[in-house]
Amino acid sequence: MTSNFTFLTGASHPEELVVRAAELGLAALAITDRNSVAGVVRAWTALKVLREEAQAAVRSTRQVDPSSRQELSPATPCAVAPPVTLPRLIAGARIVLTDCPVEWLALPIDRAGWSGLTQLLTLGRRRAPKGQCALGLDDLLARGAGLVLIALPPADTAAALAPLTRVQRRFPGQVFTGAAPRYDGSDQTWFDACAALALAASAPMVAVGDVLMHRAARRPLADVLTCLREGVTIDTIGTRALPNAERRLKGAPDMARLFRRHPAALRRTLEIAARCAFDLGELSYQYPDEVENGEPPQARLERLTREGLDRRCPDGIPERYHALARKELALVGELGYAPYFLTVHDIVAFARSRAILCQGRGSAANSIICWALGITDVSPEMIGMVFERFISRHRGEPPDIDVDFEHERREEVIQWIYARYGRERAGLCATVIHFRTRAAIREVGKVMGLSADVTAALSGQIWGSSNAGPDPARLREIGLNPDDRRLARTVALIAEIIGFPRHLSQHVGGFVITRDRLDALCPIENAAMEGRTVIEWDKDDIDALGILKVDVLSLGMLSCLRKAFALLAGTGGPTLTLASVPQEDGATYRMLSRADAVGVFQVESRAQMNFLPRMKPATFYDLVIEVAIVRPGPIQGGMVKPYIRRRQGLEAPEPFGPALAAVTAKTLGVPLFQEQAMQIAVVGAGYTAEEADQLRRSLASFRRMGTIGAHHARFVGGMEANGYPREVAEACFAQIEGFADYGFPESHAAAFAMLTYVSAWLKCHHPAIFACALLNSQPMGFYAPAQIVRDLREHGVEVRPVCVNHSGWDNSLERRGDGRLALRLGFRQIRGFRAEEAEWIVAARGNGYPDPESLWLRAGTRAPTLERLAEADAFAGMGLTRRDALWAVRAIRAPAPLPLFADPLDGEGGAEPAVELPPMHLGEEVVEDYVALRLTLRAHPMELLRPGIAGLIPAADLATAPPQRVSVCGLVITRQRPGTASGVIFLTLEDETGTANVVVWRAVYARFRRAVIGGRLLRVTGRLEREGIVVHLIAETIEDLSPRLSALGHPLDTVVGLTRPEADDAPRPARVPPRARHPREQAKRLFPSRDFH
Repeated sequence: MTSNFTFLTGASHPEELVVRAAELGLAALAITDRNSVAGVVRAWTALKVLREEAQAAVRSTRQVDPSSRQELSPATPCAVAPPVTLPRLIAGARIVLTDCPVEWLALPIDRAGWSGLTQLLTLGRRRAPKGQCALGLDDLLARGAGLVLIALPPADTAAALAPLTRVQRRFPGQVFTGAAPRYDGSDQTWFDACAALALAASAPMVAVGDVLMHRAARRPLADVLTCLREGVTIDTIGTRALPNAERRLKGAPDMARLFRRHPAALRRTLEIAARCAFDLGELSYQYPDEVENGEPPQARLERLTREGLDRRCPDGIPERYHALARKELALVGELGYAPYFLTVHDIVAFARSRAILCQGRGSAANSIICWALGITDVSPEMIGMVFERFISRHRGEPPDIDVDFEHERREEVIQWIYARYGRERAGLCATVIHFRTRAAIREVGKVMGLSADVTAALSGQIWGSSNAGPDPARLREIGLNPDDRRLARTVALIAEIIGFPRHLSQHVGGFVITRDRLDALCPIENAAMEGRTVIEWDKDDIDALGILKVDVLSLGMLSCLRKAFALLAGTGGPTLTLASVPQEDGATYRMLSRADAVGVFQVESRAQMNFLPRMKPATFYDLVIEVAIVRPGPIQGGMVKPYIRRRQGLEAPEPFGPALAAVTAKTLGVPLFQEQAMQIAVVGAGYTAEEADQLRRSLASFRRMGTIGAHHARFVGGMEANGYPREVAEACFAQIEGFADYGFPESHAAAFAMLTYVSAWLKCHHPAIFACALLNSQPMGFYAPAQIVRDLREHGVEVRPVCVNHSGWDNSLERRGDGRLALRLGFRQIRGFRAEEAEWIVAARGNGYPDPESLWLRAGTRAPTLERLAEADAFAGMGLTRRDALWAVRAIRAPAPLPLFADPLDGEGGAEPAVELPPMHLGEEVVEDYVALRLTLRAHPMELLRPGIAGLIPAADLATAPPQRVSVCGLVITRQRPGTASGVIFLTLEDETGTANVVVWRAVYARFRRAVIGGRLLRVTGRLEREGIVVHLIAETIEDLSPRLSALGHPLDTVVGLTRPEADDAPRPARVPPRARHPREQAKRLFPSRDFH
């Protein structure tokens, strides 16, 4: 049967096929996707869950999206009782060859057969571009041993005789002729033809379901998928549509009726199923030995750990550290995980040998081994290390070490891994790209014949990343009739396709490394990115099979910090590393307490900035809490308000007794971390460490499976047995249950908090250096370069414009006469500029360029590049205005200088008569800056527009204004609706004096929805609320003044106020090019900005 991992063909998830097969009482099912085994692990996992929960009702497949694994609805039991006998899963593939009309179902008999199949698929996929497979019949003949091969003949069975005979002679007893119903009235005739072919080729006939869907109700979706695959609409699908819904999964009675004249073909399916004994659980994964110079892995790990502790503790190793190390090393040795630690150690050592900044994060920070090896920098003094959170004897699964590397240099690490282990032993995990709401609207809408503006309007209703589908209540609002039959069917199909896999991509950095051949475990294919190869399974698949993964992740802040350290050393400052930055700096904490955190790692979001003044961090552990508490888990668990009230001394901590007080002492009696939940279970309820880890895992799966209830009686009973009142036990369990799978590990928060502190220290003491490094590391972070530059200037640092005689590709620092540093914008800030062009300009600069023509002659800069420089006002240092520079550039006619005519006295530039161009006014200059640079150093647009908008208060005055009804106006720089905010929307408006925080309640949003979603310049009127230095404007009325930006006097004013996705998750409908009917609009198209009049 074909699952939806035969992309745009199968109409059911593998899990749905398994559950339906169980309901029908089938003895076995074979998942055979086209040249792929990408979906078989999901089917295997679903079958495993059914076995484990055979005593309970089969859970609804609608509770979790099977592809994206995100929650769709609460867990609800199916009406079908659990079957007594569950089907066996046969993991196979449908092999489609390039030189053979016959398609082949390849079913492995044993482990060797599975390896042959995966190596066959690897061969075909490595030969072809991403997503394709190039296999010939000779390849199948060379690698078909250990496989049952079922031939699916074409309509002309005569064409199948020769290849079928050839394969049957090569693999006698393994080859069969498949007969799949056509469901067009000719089934019996077709079966007879297949029987004749089977007789002629001596390949017995076997019944094949050729299933596309688990239920008949998926037929409309199957036709939509066909349209997407073929590039047609539902009105022109013609005979490519399914004639009926018969290609669904059928029970034994239906199949017996179909094959009533060929009962042996049906019985043979059971014989083949019995032969195919291979199970995915047999896959024995062997991690590389990591033996070096004959030293066993465990001995090498113990030696490196001792050496690391000596290095970390030059004044002597505390006994507690020794005890932690002994405990961890004993468990690592028992479970055989030493090679894994050594692999990660070697990867980190390579990165540091190349001066690539890196840091481990996640649960690995719970390990003193990782700290000793230099994988993490979180010491045992920073957090209470709970090693069972990282590795558990009970869990029976490998640890997971995540290491972040500089995002600009991570590729060096990835290629080193490929070179060290070979592509046959190392590969990246896959990531399933599935249909989300906007993509589903776009694709299904096109198939169903909806116009581009209708699909754009539907997409415009979706806020952020959503799996909810279009809201029928909003259809009338955008001028659509929800009662229209076609529109209603389209909306239903959109909801149905959401969560379907679209294609495979590469994981952000999860590497699978094996001792033996990786392609004997899973197929490997080429990635879209050159030089990378990926396996067909994603991280959840390999976790289900117990396969180790090394996460080689990227982090933009590490690139920023490395560049900042280099700039600091290059400008006469100290040479620093992450570990040597001065700790517990009071000025840094005071800066954060003022919410002065633009660009600071993890605390620059709107929510974090609002929390910082209330938190008032004063120690490193305060930052650990800061990073962890503004998360969905603590917010949904109701932990934020109690913590902050206790932090401010407004209420006393409630630690539930002295024994638990030690567990939550650092978080004032409020459990914020997964490690605390585990320790509460151990101390309060009498759990063992392994049982506590099982509780954590139940927390992690609670939203998906509803499994935490099984721990309730055990937990409450355990606390009562230890002398706690039942109400205390219930309250304690409710707090743990509250944050469920959103709980944040303390170790992960500590690893991130280190980067928070270092980035904040740099911003506090070296703002110019930090901002320069931040700009040179873009794209990254929350804010656009315009906001970073504005923040830097507010800190009193001079920012100088792009200049052909002073700028390089990167932004740079220049020493002023008073000894302070100024920031010089680099060519990288110019839209569409390339680093190669900047390098040529710098290399040929010498003592400077006197005019644009000299730049063209000496650096060979192309005319389009000269225009970009002129548009960015980069010739201002020569005394040329933007218009004068453009005029001079356009006098250069040739694409490149020719030596024969490169005479500066009579060159190719020609002699232009002197002209006096009309000057551009300030509004035009500002818009031109946004067009070319996406920022301006001249004037904020609100400075120019404010005189024409009455009744406004500057954003900077909100902090001192009395609590009253006020109006502010500014450009929208952030626009967010967090999932934990119950529909409340948070806006940040920027004017020439600063920023204003706006809260939009749901009722107000409903009234002013269009303005909130699409406005670039908003006027908001409402009442002020102040808590300490945190000021919010509670919106009452919102007006979109974006059209006022045209008063700047430039036809391209639409570029002003554009936000970036990281800071703005509002719906963004697809842009449909507007029609230019009015002469003024036609002039904007023909002469966008360079009209010189």
